[in-house]
Amino acid sequence: MDTEAAGWTLAIHGGAGTIPRAALTGGKEAEYRAGLLAALEAGATVLRAGGTAGDAVVEAVRALEDCPLFNAGRGSTFTSDGTIEMDAALMLGEGKAGAVTGVTRPRNPIRAARAVLEGGRHVLLSGAAADAFAAATGLDLAPADYFRTEHRLAQLEAARAQDRVALDHDVPAPARMGTVGAVARDAAGRLAAATSTGGMTNKRPGRVGDCPVFGAGTWADQAVAISCTGTGEAFIRAAAAHEISARIRHLGETLEQACARVIGTDVPAAGGRGGLIAVDAAGHAALPFNTEGMYRGAWRAGGRPFIAIHEEAPAGSVPPA
Repeated sequence: MDTEAAGWTLAIHGGAGTIPRAALTGGKEAEYRAGLLAALEAGATVLRAGGTAGDAVVEAVRALEDCPLFNAGRGSTFTSDGTIEMDAALMLGEGKAGAVTGVTRPRNPIRAARAVLEGGRHVLLSGAAADAFAAATGLDLAPADYFRTEHRLAQLEAARAQDRVALDHDVPAPARMGTVGAVARDAAGRLAAATSTGGMTNKRPGRVGDCPVFGAGTWADQAVAISCTGTGEAFIRAAAAHEISARIRHLGETLEQACARVIGTDVPAAGGRGGLIAVDAAGHAALPFNTEGMYRGAWRAGGRPFIAIHEEAPAGSVPPA
């Protein structure tokens, strides 16, 4: 049964950061937009068929992980040791959560996070143990070369030359993408959030950002679902994702007001920058950022998909369905 008329909302991001317009040729920008549209279509296919918000965000993020342009899954960035360490998290509005950090083998880390959630016993697994868990649950694994892309190696070399750790948007290289995520409200009113990342270029091995930290980079409850991107340490210090929910529930702020406060004030005060996507219980979406751009998209039942990189529309806005 097609339940599109009952109302659903999906939003995605492919990272926020310094994204110079001059660096995006027509062909390259078209590739990025095609990747975002493919992710929207993957999630919307689930929602149009009456599927759950949880399944929709997993499918949307899986599509972004499969695209080497994005810093997650196949397109992950390198640590200072030249290795790949990936994180992913999934949270459902009814309070269920699962995450993995420092994994190196799952082809789609978001599916490993979902397996942790479905297992029910634990919330977060790390490193080799998380890899082993993914293998034991029958998830597709990939060799190290699958995650090794030339533009990420170029970013690592640039970061090493500058002796700095960087969001991959900020490293001069052919592609500038970041953490990916998806949030959704399904036709039954359920909310879910998913986030996946390859971390920061030239980071210290073992560093964990906000992505798998619930309440920081990923959060979903009965009020709102949020996925963040940017300087992970600042989002952790600000408890950014949970703070949005708290402001909505306890202060009565609108989704737009709560998101604007966190991105405009709290995250910068904590020493960082970035953006986020959020969907509330009524199906409203917000996509704010405090950087030059954020790869983002949204789709509502009965409407058309919206995709943007810079401020083609006001930061944080989503055209009406």
